[in-house]
Amino acid sequence: MQATFIPEGYQSRLDIYDTQKAISLLKRLFEDRLGALLNLHRVSAPLFVDKNSGLNDDLNGVERKVEFDILHSNHTAQVVQSLAKWKRMALKRYGFFPGKGLYTDMNAIRRDEDVLDNLHSVYVDQWDWEKVILPENRNLDYLKLTVMDIVTAICDTQDTIQAIYPQLQPLGKLERRVSFITTQELEDMYPDLTPKERENAYLKEHKTAFLIGIGGALRSGKPHDGRAPDYDDWTLNGDIMVWNELLGCAFELSSMGIRVDPAAMEKQLRLSGCEERKKLPYHKALLNGELPLTIGGGIGQSRLSMLLLGKAHIGEVQASIWDDETLETCARAGVTLL
Repeated sequence: MQATFIPEGYQSRLDIYDTQKAISLLKRLFEDRLGALLNLHRVSAPLFVDKNSGLNDDLNGVERKVEFDILHSNHTAQVVQSLAKWKRMALKRYGFFPGKGLYTDMNAIRRDEDVLDNLHSVYVDQWDWEKVILPENRNLDYLKLTVMDIVTAICDTQDTIQAIYPQLQPLGKLERRVSFITTQELEDMYPDLTPKERENAYLKEHKTAFLIGIGGALRSGKPHDGRAPDYDDWTLNGDIMVWNELLGCAFELSSMGIRVDPAAMEKQLRLSGCEERKKLPYHKALLNGELPLTIGGGIGQSRLSMLLLGKAHIGEVQASIWDDETLETCARAGVTLL
């Protein structure tokens, strides 16, 4: 089965010029709303970090990072795969207090993306955000309230974009009510389905959901999905997903969660067989209690643009490199990739 497909009869509701204008407006609107709801301030962020700092995201632990040497330096740099750990260090360095946080543009290269399809690209652009919290905030209630604020920011942005571009109104409105479900409950509900099939079955009915508990093994012995052991607490994290009517599938917009405290990091490093990471600067600082307690995550910029503008392929809202099959499929359907 081909990875990329274009729904029959699909036509973009905006031409390329208006698409670019709408993307720019959408990003400004969402950033302002997200910052206001979560009390976040914009900061600058690195494109690459030192290889030996422990700051880069290991994702599922198998993806190769893009790295290069620096002239007249003994450092080897790695292009970031996410800013999950860097943000927590930045909150300490910049002197953020509990209740306040930061957001930034994150650009990454995922060279080992195993499938290039409508939703996946080797280029990743997202809003990375992180917020300092108090010990009493490390609970599911606080996590759920934060999720609802993010969904509110998304839906408010959609309302404004559709008012400015009426041709987008037939796409319909996203569901503001969030259905919360744990990945174990999802496995119990659909024991014979794969994790992705479970997501599709649940989101088709509930439209907007937050799947709680990503990374740890379920009763089946397998995790719902992979998550690095050294930033999210696997019991206090999850994914924000909506139903994409155009593509007929569950559509992940955000991976987020309350971050590990020293006890959670110790446990998750042990379960993952990654205890050697405790020697790295970031991990030492966290285990010594030198970093603030935080909540944070990433929200896909191209994903959100694609969804709110009714695009069938992520290449319609971002510039990347695609395989021949994707190029041919889109060309046959009259879809222009940037």
